[in-house]
Amino acid sequence: MEDVSRRDLFKIVGSSMVLTTAGSGVLSPALAQHVHMAMAEAKSLSGGPNYAPKCFTRHNFQTLKKLSDIVIPGSLDAGAPEYIDLLSSHNAELAAIFNGGFAWLDDYMQKTYAADFLTAKPEQQTELLDKLAYRAKHTPETAGGQTFWTWVRNMVVDVYYTSPVGVKDIGFMGNGAMAEFSVPKEAVEYALKRSPFAG
Repeated sequence: MEDVSRRDLFKIVGSSMVLTTAGSGVLSPALAQHVHMAMAEAKSLSGGPNYAPKCFTRHNFQTLKKLSDIVIPGSLDAGAPEYIDLLSSHNAELAAIFNGGFAWLDDYMQKTYAADFLTAKPEQQTELLDKLAYRAKHTPETAGGQTFWTWVRNMVVDVYYTSPVGVKDIGFMGNGAMAEFSVPKEAVEYALKRSPFAG
């Protein structure tokens, strides 16, 4: 059973999401870090058989894993599908966006390729995602999936780059103490040349 602080955290998270930006910056960086920590504590980042989706069906969760890996290879290591599933389980509007999107995606693929997204050929998956991603390729038939794909892409990117894996990937070292600090000689010489007191 979740402890009180964990329950309180997700009450705050559920009421703090901003869903007007198509998946970008849904949570503040500080809240995003808390969600990553909660997931790490639960040891559910692998997305393997030990993770039971809390909002999505198993099929939709597997579809989200595939989409996440297409957006950023390595996003599965960052726990992107679990993070999105967890947030969706605490916000009905977000859950509706994703569950509706999964339904649209499989329906379109069945009508076009006689297969759902997961079982379609990679080139068929790419063909559809290109139609959703590029404005020049938008058609009336793909209008229902364009917003969903924008949400998937933006949230996967947000999750990845607020995760320990993503932070390490960009080489961010964070704030830390330095053993020694010295002003570079070039900076001192430049400052002295511009000083009105220079001889």
